[in-house]
Amino acid sequence: MKDVETRSKSSEVVLILGLFLATLPLLVGFSLLALSSFSTQMVTNFDLSNFHPTIENWINALKGKLAITGGIRADMPKIILNTLLVALGVSGVVTGISIMSGYALSRMDFKGRKILILSLMLLHAFPGVALIVGVYLLYRLWAPQDPSLIRTYSFIYVIFARAALEVPMSVWLMKGFFDIVPWEFEWAGIIDGASRITVWRKIMLPLIKPGILAVALFSFLAGWQDIIYVRTFLIDQTLATFIEANIEAEYTHMPLIAAVGTLYLLPTIIFFLTTQQILLRGYSGGIKG
Repeated sequence: MKDVETRSKSSEVVLILGLFLATLPLLVGFSLLALSSFSTQMVTNFDLSNFHPTIENWINALKGKLAITGGIRADMPKIILNTLLVALGVSGVVTGISIMSGYALSRMDFKGRKILILSLMLLHAFPGVALIVGVYLLYRLWAPQDPSLIRTYSFIYVIFARAALEVPMSVWLMKGFFDIVPWEFEWAGIIDGASRITVWRKIMLPLIKPGILAVALFSFLAGWQDIIYVRTFLIDQTLATFIEANIEAEYTHMPLIAAVGTLYLLPTIIFFLTTQQILLRGYSGGIKG
């Protein structure tokens, strides 16, 4: 028994070490980015002689000031709001479709179910870039004639277009969470007189909260970090397109862009720090009655 426990602990140490080494380049890059955002000069290595502390970059970034000198400014609150609207929209659409479709594929037997399940992974394999020509043609075809509606239309379209890329994998994931819920939970509610919708809403959904949270989180991040679809269809800027547009501009102060980049990373860090325990419980399995 001790030998088994020793091997298990050794395997865990090797796994943790491997994960650390694999993520080390990312950790180094993010650390240098954060340091640069609080410095008057970019910090490109851990030689801190270039690090001169200041919070001016963050103040200017939140004000939308793109250059140390001159009056070049951007509406940063609006840009952050645009990014948030796209991310929340994608998350809401993907989560709503996934929890309904995942339940149907897991619990209902209908014609074409097996083909549909196999098709989900095939649809997920299609890269978004390969589909963008067709998606652009639909964008032009459905565009409203009234110029005052174009901005709203572009938001709605980019949300649904980006969500469509996330739906196949999310439905597959939600189906897996529904699959591990024993049928007895559902039958008990039906026997007590509850409708199928009531059972789904009051019994099944609370049991798969980790799955719902995982789908909502990853679809939010997909919308938050998207640049191809946002750049193609959205009239307004998001943080991703703002950074891309200004990173090589002559007037740009790079530590200021580093501050915007760090701001861009914050939701990802906050989400994972606050939800990691729930996500781990979901992935480690187990439905407690």
